[in-house]
Amino acid sequence: MAATASTAAAMAMATISPTTPIPTAPFPSLPLGFRLRPQPLLLSASRRLLLVPVPRASSSWDESAPEEEGEAEESEESAAAGDEEDEDEKPRPEPVSSAEFQFAAPPEGYVEPAAFDELPPESPEDVAAAYESLYGPAFSGETVLGNNVFEVKVVDPIDMDREQRPNDDFSERVVQVNRVTKVVKGGRQLSYRAIVVVGDMKGHVGVGVGKAKEVTEAITKAAMNGRRNLVTVPLTKYCTFPHRADADFGAARVMLRPACPGSGVIAGGAVRVVLEMAGVENALGKQLRSKNPLNNARATIKATQMMRQFKDVAEERGIPMEELWK
Repeated sequence: MAATASTAAAMAMATISPTTPIPTAPFPSLPLGFRLRPQPLLLSASRRLLLVPVPRASSSWDESAPEEEGEAEESEESAAAGDEEDEDEKPRPEPVSSAEFQFAAPPEGYVEPAAFDELPPESPEDVAAAYESLYGPAFSGETVLGNNVFEVKVVDPIDMDREQRPNDDFSERVVQVNRVTKVVKGGRQLSYRAIVVVGDMKGHVGVGVGKAKEVTEAITKAAMNGRRNLVTVPLTKYCTFPHRADADFGAARVMLRPACPGSGVIAGGAVRVVLEMAGVENALGKQLRSKNPLNNARATIKATQMMRQFKDVAEERGIPMEELWK
């Protein structure tokens, strides 16, 4: 038995590799009879290969493994997308070098203009004439080209004073100036409304209305509005109407009648102002309904537009003017 046990121990020691630690009995302080000495394992060569300890990978390798897999998938997707974009994109033309580019041939009869330095010098009068032909007369000043455009103050016609208004053949007459009120959430807003009649005493007249915070600004706005709404009044050689006419505007009704020379303008209110600014010297006018000056002035303008000259009626009928009175 002793020989058999020693033989088994020798065989176990031979099968265990020299690097493998030999297990020791636990509790070395106990007596020899009470110690538990485990029996060594008898493993074959094939099993010893399976028990060879494999070095454990670090935790960083385990964490980076899925990231590397994700990066690989992304790279595959980007490559596939790039292939699709390459298929969708149109083929780009090859760049052409400047040496190969050729300009189109000029048309027949083309004369190349002279260089700027070779042109004849222009006089200030030529420059001023060219400027006025394009943009109209320049700002008033002592010399034609002596004004500095950076120092000239451009004034809006709405903000002009009476002395600075456009110097044309039209004159202005104020018919009415009223103070009007606009009720808003925060209170009342006061402003002024002006009615102005503009005319040149030669058959052209217009009625304008303007509102502003100041009276002068309201009058200026009304004058500019009247210049934008000019009409032509038909007149005879005696400065009267060719025939009678009646017109309505709103609740106002105006009656106009021609008059013999020397009668003068027999009318009142806004009708008289409109007729005088139009250049009518002999006429009769009457306000039949409302006394509103704005409606009466516009009704007068409407009545004058209903009149026609004798020559216009003769052309429509195809007869000479002498035949109109037969």
